[in-house]
Amino acid sequence: MLTQPISASIAIPKVGSASHPAPDQFHAITGHAGLVASEFSYKKDEEIYGEDEPAEYVYQVISGSVRSYKLLSDGRRQIGAFYLPGDVFGLESGPAHRLTAEAVADTAVRLVKRRNLEQAAGITVQVARSLWAMTAGQLRHAEDHMLLLGRKNAMERVASFLLEMDRRLAGAGMVALPMCRRDIGDYLGLTLETVSRALSQLHSDGVLGFSGARQIVLRNRQHLRNMDA
Repeated sequence: MLTQPISASIAIPKVGSASHPAPDQFHAITGHAGLVASEFSYKKDEEIYGEDEPAEYVYQVISGSVRSYKLLSDGRRQIGAFYLPGDVFGLESGPAHRLTAEAVADTAVRLVKRRNLEQAAGITVQVARSLWAMTAGQLRHAEDHMLLLGRKNAMERVASFLLEMDRRLAGAGMVALPMCRRDIGDYLGLTLETVSRALSQLHSDGVLGFSGARQIVLRNRQHLRNMDA
């Protein structure tokens, strides 16, 4: 669901930060292909696209964060991924989106038409390689998430999540989580209460500290790595 654009048909600038030091593949693709992107803004909890809607665009987070999820038949929600600034989402193997995407907080994204990307990939080898690299990265994440849900206990899941966010968000030892604990639970397949108990236990053990509602200081990363191994 596209809302009023911040600006339309603008060239894509390179995205990069201390927490995202890797080259921006989305920028590389559009640069090689000469494509132009549009920017849109979404309010907290606003839908970006829905499950089974046509997959017409590929997106990149500029600011804020995005969650993708599926509602199960009993009303439960399973979050598949969180997308942070610089991340690309909306890549699909078929013609429709398999999950719903929503803004976790006030969020800005840039997007390009999927059809234009596919046409560019058919012409330019570099574009095809970059698209493959992004798709392979998302496949690795899906496999890791499947392992987490299928084989790890509650504490191991929370440890794995904290290490993931530490890699993607940490600055000066601080992890500022954009998502709430209910979101974390729906990502890890745990209840809100279980997530809260696990974080409280890690705090009691001196593994982490709290600085504000969603700011976490990791004091013993090795302990978390041992739990996640």
